[in-house]
Amino acid sequence: MTSDPPARRRRGPRPVPAPTAAGNEAEYGDILAVLGQQLGEKVAEVTDPGGRRRLKGVHFEYAADPRAVHDMAGGAGYSLASNWFTQLLAQLAVANSITKSQLCVFLFVAGGQVPGTGITQYTQQEITDGLNKIAAQKGGKMITRSTVNRAVQALCGYNWVEKAGNGRIQINVRLWFHGNSTAQHEVLAEISDRHEHDVEAFPYAVGPVGAHQEELDLDFGYEAEPALRGRRRTG
Repeated sequence: MTSDPPARRRRGPRPVPAPTAAGNEAEYGDILAVLGQQLGEKVAEVTDPGGRRRLKGVHFEYAADPRAVHDMAGGAGYSLASNWFTQLLAQLAVANSITKSQLCVFLFVAGGQVPGTGITQYTQQEITDGLNKIAAQKGGKMITRSTVNRAVQALCGYNWVEKAGNGRIQINVRLWFHGNSTAQHEVLAEISDRHEHDVEAFPYAVGPVGAHQEELDLDFGYEAEPALRGRRRTG
């Protein structure tokens, strides 16, 4: 007959140092402290060599994320726009350096991007019909398809848009983009590949000239349209 095994000392949980980091690291430290405490309690519940209990799992609960989402009008979501470019649009319009049709066509196609692509799938007839929607209801003056075609050509010259084949239009995603930063960089990489990584090509060479990021006032007296086609932004 063998003697009983010597009794084991009951050991409590080892002390867990309090976290010293701030922010998320502190939260993770708290989680580890709780985990260590629970594990220690389970170990302490051993009664004899044949009756120890097994730890089956640890439950975590997370607080609700306090961040709120944007509340934007309409059902089309929202895009990100360069603040510099937004101001430039207004300045060029006041200076009569772009036409009303060019401004309207760009805003319409930029707001109709397929999310994450920078591509608008409107045909020129669909752009024309879309721009004329309210004018048709009110019996006002409407834009023609030929005017839309000329506006698209001018916007391509400014490198604000680029024809992408099959009736599609590529928006310059450095100016206006519907999607997150990861998707934008993927689109930029694809565009760069198409243009043989030329830093002077679309979408980096942005016209019309006459304003750049450090120079916010325009010359109201110069004739922009003939001189601007194909010229690049400086500065």
